[in-house]
Amino acid sequence: MKNKIEHVLEDQLCFLLYASSREMTKKYKPLLDKLDVTYPQYLVLLLLWEQDILTVKKLGELLSLDSGTLTPMLKRMEHNGLIERNRSTQDERSVMIQLTEKGLSLKVEACFIPERIADMSGKDKKAVEDLKSSLLQLLKTLEEF
Repeated sequence: MKNKIEHVLEDQLCFLLYASSREMTKKYKPLLDKLDVTYPQYLVLLLLWEQDILTVKKLGELLSLDSGTLTPMLKRMEHNGLIERNRSTQDERSVMIQLTEKGLSLKVEACFIPERIADMSGKDKKAVEDLKSSLLQLLKTLEEF
């Protein structure tokens, strides 16, 4: 019976994505511990390293997180000196998020992380790129469905 259950479970795309995601996050943890950030905080930093200033609303859209999840995390990041949160002068309902010098300086320390993670995957560069492309397409398809 156990083999049948395992086989059925391994046939489920949702389980494989879920388990892979959990394992991937575990691989990130020791690398991010050196930066003193969590995985979701790292994702915020990635966006801000790329775009400098974003609204809370735009961060939520890009990360697929609601404000109830995002706001406490951003408050912790602000408390840790990584970001600043300021109300927009054009629209007081909008909160602008930008990096501090400390948050910006982590970019140099974090630049090795994607390569280390790719190495841990055991795949060559093309295979990693193909996998990312397939997952991005899956994500887009599921969002549109």
